[in-house]
Amino acid sequence: MGMFVKAASIGGSILVLIALVIALLKALIGFVGFISFAIKLIIILAFLALFAAIGFMVLRAWQEKQKTSQI
Repeated sequence: MGMFVKAASIGGSILVLIALVIALLKALIGFVGFISFAIKLIIILAFLALFAAIGFMVLRAWQEKQKTSQI
């Protein structure tokens, strides 16, 4: 009986360690996926802000040109 308990505890420990490693890897993969999504979103928002700034500068330059041509 004592030998069976010792063998079961070693086998159970190994199975628990394997399960913990699998759970850790699963969480790590999810975290990496979230971080990559966040980085992509930041890049997209930066490009949208850049296009908006360029459009604003063009509109301002066009309005200044209209004002100077009227004078």
